[in-house]
Amino acid sequence: MATEMKDTKGGEVQIDMEAARRYLEKEGETAASMDSLPDKFFEPFIMKGIRVDRIERGTIVCSFKVPPRLLNGGGFLHGGATATLVDLVGSAVIYTVGAPTVGVSVEINISYLDSAYAGEDVEIEAKALRVGKAVAVVSIEFRKKKTGKIIAQGRHTKYLALASKL
Repeated sequence: MATEMKDTKGGEVQIDMEAARRYLEKEGETAASMDSLPDKFFEPFIMKGIRVDRIERGTIVCSFKVPPRLLNGGGFLHGGATATLVDLVGSAVIYTVGAPTVGVSVEINISYLDSAYAGEDVEIEAKALRVGKAVAVVSIEFRKKKTGKIIAQGRHTKYLALASKL
């Protein structure tokens, strides 16, 4: 086991450097079953159960009940699932202003403000802040439906590939 000693105000502390490797290189039955998943399973895995409640120019409102498959080790909505929803719902709102494509991500920023647990109803509101010829910027807000409390806020910038003049 690779260890290192670190001086602290209270004395020396032993650090298990291999803990990072074990955290990242998880093996076993679950990891082995991942190899048998179909191609492009990720988006349907995250999006299953999303309901579109309202669509208007520049705005989409969706809702879903947090499923157990999207929980992290702490038992609440995984930040990666939230980030994926920022990407996908944020991309969809670009279509509502007449853009022919949703482009590719340039930047995604998310502030995680609260937790959502299995079975909780969550509302996602995406707004197109600006959709130009080459760049789109959207904001996405996640709220608990019951209380209106904000769970997360995201901003997504996309490059809208320009059509070739060839």
